[in-house]
Amino acid sequence: MVADTKLYDVLGISPTASQDEIKKAYRKAALKNHPDKNKDNPSAGEKFKECSQAYEILQDPEKRKLYDQVGLDEFLNGGRGAPPGAGGAGGMPGGFAGGVPGGFGGMPGMGGSGTRSFHFSTGGPGGGGGFLFSNPESIFADFFKQGGAGMGDDEDIFAQFTGGSAGGGGGERSRYRDSGVGRRRARTPEVTTVEKPLPLTLEELFKGTKKKMKIKRKTYDDGSGKRKVEDKILDIEIKPGYKAGTKIKFQGVGDQEEGGTQDLHFIVQEKPHELYKREDANLRMFVELDLKEALTGWTRTIPTIEGKKFTLSKSGPTGPGFTETYPHQGMPISKKPNERGDMIVEVKVKFPTSLTVAQKSHLKDIL
Repeated sequence: MVADTKLYDVLGISPTASQDEIKKAYRKAALKNHPDKNKDNPSAGEKFKECSQAYEILQDPEKRKLYDQVGLDEFLNGGRGAPPGAGGAGGMPGGFAGGVPGGFGGMPGMGGSGTRSFHFSTGGPGGGGGFLFSNPESIFADFFKQGGAGMGDDEDIFAQFTGGSAGGGGGERSRYRDSGVGRRRARTPEVTTVEKPLPLTLEELFKGTKKKMKIKRKTYDDGSGKRKVEDKILDIEIKPGYKAGTKIKFQGVGDQEEGGTQDLHFIVQEKPHELYKREDANLRMFVELDLKEALTGWTRTIPTIEGKKFTLSKSGPTGPGFTETYPHQGMPISKKPNERGDMIVEVKVKFPTSLTVAQKSHLKDIL
């Protein structure tokens, strides 16, 4: 049993409502009555104050518990007359102080005992021992900055009323009052970034390509507010010349969480290639010769990554580490589409692991 139901009545909920139900009710009432949406209806502004400040009390478990125990009048007076153990200075949990200037009267239809009725006020100096509400706009901003209970496109909704996004802008968003509880509101966690590898072949990185990636993301149902998983298809464009480590960024496509929606970054990874080793924009290819070829001459057909073929030959001795460079036959340079790196062919010589006595003798005679 609660001492009174005035705050619950403002939000149109039962005293047994859960925290999620309180958030949903506030969200609905605040969006309906926001002053920016009702410029020709002054009474809507009052309702906006009432629902915002009712939410400020009910969303805090300690404040809600005390309100349920002592009722609104005692709560606003600093908890005088509250049951023993309610705690804090003047019986308020955490020791609320500050006073409520202007009184709490004048709201039609919300009368309590006697002739006193329920009304909200937001600022100015006042008598000690009472409760000082935050600015209703700040309550509203804080609610949506923290994801609005995860019940929809909160950044877009917030922008309708502030002229900015939920991540910055309007001056009202930064005016959070301490309310005398000895602590300030916790900072909203920053939205996280999820990184996923994107393995690609060297041919894909040479030509460029487009890929469709199906991801699963956790969101909240707009109607029920419950967590759900949905599929999303992302179109990923890989430009010619991208390197390993290149990040392809998508904003706001990941899971919905407190503070907003995750960003997703795909990080390019190069798959190993059977012929080429990439060195920035250059490609290196290795040709292996046996000792006889290295000494007497050799010929090889050299393929390029785009399918061209060159013939490379040497008639005389070729030492290990010999290189031949083919200009502009390497990888494209992503920031300079008309330029390419080189292809470098490097010789490796395979020496025999053993020689007979006769072979050694012949080699001595020859060399």
